[in-house]
Amino acid sequence: MKTTGNLIEKIFYDDDIVKKFTLATMVWAGAAFLFGLIAALQLAYWPLNANLEWITFGRLRPLHTNAAIFAFAGNAIFAGIYHSSQRLLKTRMFSDLLSKMHFWGWQLIIVAAAITLPLGYSHGKEYAELEWPIDIAIAVVWVIFGLNFFMTIRQRREKHMYVAIWFYIATIITVAVLHIVNSIAIPVSFLHSYPVYAGIQDALVQWWYGHNAVAFFLTTPFLGLMYYYVPKAANRPVYSYRLSIVHFWALVFIYIWAGPHHLLYTSMPEWAQTLGMIFSVMLWAPSWGGMINGLLTLKGSWHLLKTEPLIKFFVAAITFYGMSTFEGPLLSIKSVNSLGHYTDWIIGHVHSGALGWNGFLGFGMIYFLVPRLWKTQLYSKKLLENHFWLGLTGILLYYISMVVAGITQGLMWRAIDGQGNLVYPDFVETVIRIVPLYWVRALGGLLFLIGFILMCYNIYKTIQLAPKAQEDKAVEVARSGYDEVGGTAHRKLEGMGFLFSVLAFLAIAVGSIIEIYPTLSLHKYVRPDSITDPYTPLELAGRDVYVKEGCYVCHSQQIRPIAAEVLRYGKPSTIEESMYDHPFQWGSKRTGPDLARVGKKYPNLWHYSHMVDPRAVTPKSIMPSYPWLAEKDADFLSLRKKLSVMKMVGVPYADDVVANADIHAQKQAQQIAADLEANGSPKGLEKKEIVALIAYLQALGQKGKAQ
Repeated sequence: MKTTGNLIEKIFYDDDIVKKFTLATMVWAGAAFLFGLIAALQLAYWPLNANLEWITFGRLRPLHTNAAIFAFAGNAIFAGIYHSSQRLLKTRMFSDLLSKMHFWGWQLIIVAAAITLPLGYSHGKEYAELEWPIDIAIAVVWVIFGLNFFMTIRQRREKHMYVAIWFYIATIITVAVLHIVNSIAIPVSFLHSYPVYAGIQDALVQWWYGHNAVAFFLTTPFLGLMYYYVPKAANRPVYSYRLSIVHFWALVFIYIWAGPHHLLYTSMPEWAQTLGMIFSVMLWAPSWGGMINGLLTLKGSWHLLKTEPLIKFFVAAITFYGMSTFEGPLLSIKSVNSLGHYTDWIIGHVHSGALGWNGFLGFGMIYFLVPRLWKTQLYSKKLLENHFWLGLTGILLYYISMVVAGITQGLMWRAIDGQGNLVYPDFVETVIRIVPLYWVRALGGLLFLIGFILMCYNIYKTIQLAPKAQEDKAVEVARSGYDEVGGTAHRKLEGMGFLFSVLAFLAIAVGSIIEIYPTLSLHKYVRPDSITDPYTPLELAGRDVYVKEGCYVCHSQQIRPIAAEVLRYGKPSTIEESMYDHPFQWGSKRTGPDLARVGKKYPNLWHYSHMVDPRAVTPKSIMPSYPWLAEKDADFLSLRKKLSVMKMVGVPYADDVVANADIHAQKQAQQIAADLEANGSPKGLEKKEIVALIAYLQALGQKGKAQ
């Protein structure tokens, strides 16, 4: 193509949208950190659950994770992308209207999540709990964002696309694919649906989504921000252009394959587990390539650590990125995973990345942006310095306490004496031992929150110092021609926005298809001689209560083929046992014991007492009480529709059972209620949610006829 020449044009960047997303980041960050601190304190001191159903740990923890990922990190990403993209592409965003629709649409989604999650409307899938109307809204708003971004690329005046733009492209494309594929569900009502996937299908799709939500929502966009704001803050070019190319393409291609490492030692097919482990270990190279590129960009600028303390946030963030991306592949090695999985070590690992990498990089970006957006000086570098040290101390206390707690848990769970018996057969012993470390974790979270409060004050005072009359100034930019993007093949590719985007899509599509497609034919993994019965209508109603209360955040339903687990819980879980589970409930954390074979282990009255007051049967339990389950009526009338949807997604319910689901449920409920009454519980429980939940718990591990 011929050059268009260098034409000097005057343009106005849209910094108003950047201001909006920046302030929203601050607001939602405060909410996310506060929810996290409360949840941490609830584990250290169970009475803080306060017998209030909408703030129990099981409901608050999903609210915290969604607020941290999509509200705090999401708004930070959007602020950085809108600010940096206009300057890198030398053009205003394609549409101010689309920018505003994106901003207000995203905030409404966050508000909807903040209302529905505490009320118990949940898919029961980690990081994907939001129900189907909100899922649709997310897809629509994301498309609006993507359209605005890619049309801005199309009208760019700078034909060469800088490395940060590559990471933004990969983020927008991949997050759309992840969200849409994982969120496919059949509605039962306005705020309830069942995913189309079940068992190992659902597990694989969920952790393909879950792991890559971390990869493409909490990693690639923040790497794009790193590649822009670290060089800007240090006033130095990126250390290595070649390394950035290798870093980008290797990371985008390899990351998408790593999801199954969340499912090691489960009933997932062995080939999928091995695939996930291999690609996870391979991630060491590109991840550390990015860390090295970021840190060495600051080479020769270390003196700025004394004069510009915001550089400390960037250095710490990149260091935490390197630490997290070393620890992640380490935890994906089977022998290490057998110790660490289901423990608090994983919680420490996640938060070192979320607080250290995402949090500190976001804080550094905001400290960089606010004075420039409001055309003033930062109010206090001393407050910034204090924020850094408080935040860093908080992260280290959090991380170290959780790693120690996790390793302690793992070792106690697997301890077997010389006679082949469990050293700690009572699960609650392993919980009590680490409660002091939960207090240390809460202290770390408190320090991190106090540091953030200092930041809020600093930013507030900075904005107050801004001139009253804020006028946007025109920026003179030169339009670069296509032949100015000459040189290497990749350099030329950086001038071709559409082709670059297609190649990025193909890089993530290959691994996704190879990983997911084989499990869509579930029947080939099910033993012909094994028959599993679907849940009865009452058991299904109880399962919905289980999901609503967020029980999956503390309990797993997957016994691994590890000697200590078999001794503690029973024989390892099989594919068939969860083949009708929409959604699957294998869990990822054990604050309580595994429930895969809890059915018939205890009488109905034990479960009733355990839910109303856990201390009545396990004196040192830290589990919340659920007294409202014995007061609220179960929704039997909706069961016909629920079973109809279940039959639609492949659960083999007989027509009679579907047509009379409520009647079947009431009969089974009466039997359980009569047994409870005969053993001393109150009368009139046959319509209550607790009876449905008891029916579900008693069914676990009892459905297979060929055991």
